[in-house]
Amino acid sequence: MTATKKNKFTEGKILSSLISLALPIIFANILQSAYQLIDTFWLGRLGANAVAAVSLSFPLLFLVLSLGAGLTLAGTVMVARYEGANNQKLVNFSSSQSVFLIFLTSIVLAFFSYFAAGPLMRIIGAGPDIITDSVRYFKVSSVGFVFLFLFFIFQSLMRGIGNVMLPVYIVLFTVILNAVLDPLFIYGYGPIPGYGVAGAAVASVVTQAIASAIGLYILFRGKQGIKISLSSMHFNMENLKRTFNLGFPASVEQSTRALGMTFMMVLVTSFGSEIVAAYGIGARMLSFIVIPALGLGIATTSLVGQNIGALKIKRAEKVAILSAKVAFFGFTGLGLIMFLVAEPLTAFFIPDDPEVIQDGALFIKIMAFSFGFLGLQQVMNGTFNGAGFTKASMFISIMSLWVVRFPLAYLLAYTFEMGPVGIWWAFPISNIIASIAAFGYFKTGYWKKRVLRDRSFLTAPK
Repeated sequence: MTATKKNKFTEGKILSSLISLALPIIFANILQSAYQLIDTFWLGRLGANAVAAVSLSFPLLFLVLSLGAGLTLAGTVMVARYEGANNQKLVNFSSSQSVFLIFLTSIVLAFFSYFAAGPLMRIIGAGPDIITDSVRYFKVSSVGFVFLFLFFIFQSLMRGIGNVMLPVYIVLFTVILNAVLDPLFIYGYGPIPGYGVAGAAVASVVTQAIASAIGLYILFRGKQGIKISLSSMHFNMENLKRTFNLGFPASVEQSTRALGMTFMMVLVTSFGSEIVAAYGIGARMLSFIVIPALGLGIATTSLVGQNIGALKIKRAEKVAILSAKVAFFGFTGLGLIMFLVAEPLTAFFIPDDPEVIQDGALFIKIMAFSFGFLGLQQVMNGTFNGAGFTKASMFISIMSLWVVRFPLAYLLAYTFEMGPVGIWWAFPISNIIASIAAFGYFKTGYWKKRVLRDRSFLTAPK
């Protein structure tokens, strides 16, 4: 890589570097969340049961995806460090290894998910009115895991070297295409039959296949900062060990988040399909905040990783502090806006069900004031990940979801007889506690000491 590109993220103004990385990542993540929002919009026209069927499937889909997502994060961290160290050979080798590993992982997860769809939906509590649609949607979605994972690793590698705009263009194209294909496959047109709820998954799989093909073509061509090769796609035990040490805690962290959603859904289903639909709408609005928060966290990971690769530890710390301020105040403002427009947002997705609108809007309002804390937590996780200390993010997520959110939701909903409102309140309380714990741990400086002790990331795998 050229010195100019290297200096863009390891020298100069931190704010401009953070913005140039974060905004495209946030925009791409928001566009990706549009898949679910578009699905919800069209399925809402079929009724609350259609939305509930997809809402029930979403946490399990997220869980399966999370099992492999840690590997993509490992790819970001390692590529960012090699990029910061200005070692193109290791950038290319590490990228090839990441694509190889994520491809194998995606095949295994797709196979398991497809054949386990029925039992999984029954375990999570799908009622007789939505079980068939839930299983069909989940099965079709699982077929697309291979394509989805391959595009995710393409995104992660590009973000690791700071080439963040290219994935945006691809995601924008596929989201527009998905918006066209969704009503086509859901309702049918001409010779194309309507598949109902499963049609939304068919549309997503088609667009994901196109996106992954474009991403692989770019990586093999090697004109955008990374060139992968088939000759480097083999089991290298040293690289596998590094990927596992970085990726496994990240996978546990994201799987913990997904399992938390799944278990929260188990609590929600006990209150009926209308509450499930309200939770589904609220969860999608939450994802509309989580997605950009994760984007800022990923930008922080890349920027911290590159500066650590360049052995600029003090600058990496400054990146983290600035990102924390942007996250807290920025997402607090977004929370205020969402609080004010909660009712029309809910009505947009399910326009003809006043009870669902009321319950969904209340869920959004209760969560809204804690969005700044949610953003702060994601930035701290991004800092720890960029430093290679993915275990810290894992422990914080486990504490937030399993020590605080789920037990608290159960106690408030059942022991204190608050019903669904008790579940809603568990979200902001856990967000606040987790962010305070993460920032407090960051201030101890232990993550910097680990970086100074560990210089193995500057050497080539054997």
